Amino acid sequence: MEFFVNSEQMTERLGMRLAEFLQPGDVIAYYGDLGAGKTAFTRGLAAGLGIRDRVTSPTYTIVNEYLSGRLPLFHFDMYRLGSADELFDIGWEDYLVRGGVCAVEWSENVDEIFEDPIVVRIEKCENPDQRRITVLGGERFADLSL
Repeated sequence: MEFFVNSEQMTERLGMRLAEFLQPGDVIAYYGDLGAGKTAFTRGLAAGLGIRDRVTSPTYTIVNEYLSGRLPLFHFDMYRLGSADELFDIGWEDYLVRGGVCAVEWSENVDEIFEDPIVVRIEKCENPDQRRITVLGGERFADLSL
């Protein structure tokens, strides 16, 4: 499914809508350039899951945990990882079995570890405020809309 959004708020709103369909163990693999809107989308996911905590990029911590919603949200940033092996060293498999959602920024750095993720690709458009967001994940998201 493809969406065009014209603001950070619309990006967050799409994340909120996607959260309605999420199930324990889902992995969301983000693909997009720096500043494309991956963290904004994750803020929307968190809000849609009922998480009221402030959502920030886990660039320096690698993972931020938000546990207060309908499902836990584990927000990863793989930008600084050198390989998928480093992800396993921090307990990736443990996060997968904790019954939450793993939202992974910079997935292209570790995409060999994913088994059937929900793919969210965020691309900048000519208009600097506009983004094309593509969500791939099967029939479960057929009713996803803004």
